[in-house]
Amino acid sequence: MLLTLTSCFGACESFTEVDLPQSQLTGESVYNDVSTARAALSDIYARMRESGLVCGNGQGLSALMASYSDELVTYSSSSAAAPYYNHTVSATNSSIANFWNTGYGQIYAANALIKGLENSQGIETADKEKLKGEALFIRALLHFHLMNVFGKIPYITTTDYHVNAVVHRQSLPEVYQAIIADLSQAKTLLSDPYVASFRVRPNKAAVSALLARVYLYNGNWNLAATEAGTVISNPLYAIVQDPATVFLKESNETIWSLHAGLAGANTIDARTFVFTVAPPPFFALDNTLVNAFPAGDLRRVNWIKSVTNGTNTWYHPFKYKQIINTGASREFTIMLRLAEQYLTRAEARTYLGDLDGARKDLNVIRHRAGLSDNVSHNPADLLEAILMERRLELFTEQGHRWFDLVRTNKATTVIGAIKPAWDVTHLLFPLPETEILLNRNLYQNPGY
Repeated sequence: MLLTLTSCFGACESFTEVDLPQSQLTGESVYNDVSTARAALSDIYARMRESGLVCGNGQGLSALMASYSDELVTYSSSSAAAPYYNHTVSATNSSIANFWNTGYGQIYAANALIKGLENSQGIETADKEKLKGEALFIRALLHFHLMNVFGKIPYITTTDYHVNAVVHRQSLPEVYQAIIADLSQAKTLLSDPYVASFRVRPNKAAVSALLARVYLYNGNWNLAATEAGTVISNPLYAIVQDPATVFLKESNETIWSLHAGLAGANTIDARTFVFTVAPPPFFALDNTLVNAFPAGDLRRVNWIKSVTNGTNTWYHPFKYKQIINTGASREFTIMLRLAEQYLTRAEARTYLGDLDGARKDLNVIRHRAGLSDNVSHNPADLLEAILMERRLELFTEQGHRWFDLVRTNKATTVIGAIKPAWDVTHLLFPLPETEILLNRNLYQNPGY
């Protein structure tokens, strides 16, 4: 193909002089008008919804990390999840390359938007700031996920091919520093009110919510508690008392979600996880998770559904319930929600010695689930209770369970006991072999 194109370009100089179709814009012209710049941003959100790290399909974090941990059992040996469930992921695995390529592809798009806005002469400053704030938020979020699955990674802030072709892996403190810097800047650029209905574009509170998670993972308990508290005290948000309505698009618990894309469409997550015939075609919830819910837990009733073939019973996530077009969309994929902030602050407060405050936050979530108060006065017991509550509250959402096991140093104990192929090197994924061959400055993680 390259030879053919080279011949064509060499033989027909006039080919390069053809005007662009009226339906297309050059890179520079996109940023001469706020409406086309917004369209470029919307395209990034659409890419994130449809493919890569945060998408709800079978190759996103929600499905693959749930299979990699102890949330899902895989029933299809040919599915993308099978090597994750069996812990046989290799550097040549196509979904590993998909994580890397789509992640950095979406980061490239965010960087292009930032660069275009900085050079734009046709967009008002206030609009520039909001758009740039969202692009910085996206860039930080994607790098955060890439770091958590690959470890040391390059933090890409430019569209310059010559720079990006020879990038190095950076230390975790360096990556954390870059993530926090991007989010801190985004926080100054974004507003408190949402600029779109149904909270499908991040605002200042969404930045605080992500910062709270970043600080929690990084062990900065004071700032984790502070950022989570900022969101919790915001009157825009409230814990939804009926678990059946938590994942509706109008939920006051939603901090930021991804639009379904089409009128009447709902989440890819529902189409990925919900099955109606048995045995399951792809995967089902692990029975250890299903059985971990205490008697009377309303989440067990509302967020899990059973399917039987008359002899055996399987369970699937039922947080998102709509698998067909409903005329008017009912559910959007939630990226950040208030319950996580309470659990983040509870954990941070425990480490800070504020056990009363930690129990208070934890019990907000337990009350919504119809459970009695946790009354523990032992910090170790309280941390275990919070980790369990995170397991029951956040299952099959964006890889929370796996990342919790890794950051609390429990992955080997929990996963090693149930996965015969487990090895400590599985705490990180391999870098795609193709990337190491392309860039000699990259190197492989141990064990691959």
